[in-house]
Amino acid sequence: MNEVYIRPATLNDLEALLRFEQGVIAAERPFDSTLREDPISYYNLPELLASPRAVLLVAERRQQIVGSGYARIQQAKAYHKHTEYAYLGFMYVEPGSRGQGINGLLMEAFKQWAAAQGLTELRLEVYAHNQPALRAYEKAGFAAHMLEMRLSI
Repeated sequence: MNEVYIRPATLNDLEALLRFEQGVIAAERPFDSTLREDPISYYNLPELLASPRAVLLVAERRQQIVGSGYARIQQAKAYHKHTEYAYLGFMYVEPGSRGQGINGLLMEAFKQWAAAQGLTELRLEVYAHNQPALRAYEKAGFAAHMLEMRLSI
């Protein structure tokens, strides 16, 4: 059976999650010249796992974790129609499992979680030149909203 299951992550998954975090960093490093040299870390995974305002999910196939992501409730700007939204991060699918709909399954689970929290919007950040990620998020229904720009001086 080759079915993929989406489930909440646990502390028992920490080894795989830390490996995925380094996979995210390696994938993003070519798009971000501001990242320090390794070793770096993006996430406080135990804190995310314990937060009542977040959910950290994993995609599992044949008892192996093949994907991950989190949704965290964020305060919206005072001028937005909504007061809170679900911010998505740590979206990762192992290279050998990409192109098999795993990102879409995670996205559906995040939509359901956000709706159960009374939220009406999902947001995420992606590097402007990361075409594979952009295509995956557009396939899931996301649309570009704002581009952050920077200037080194």
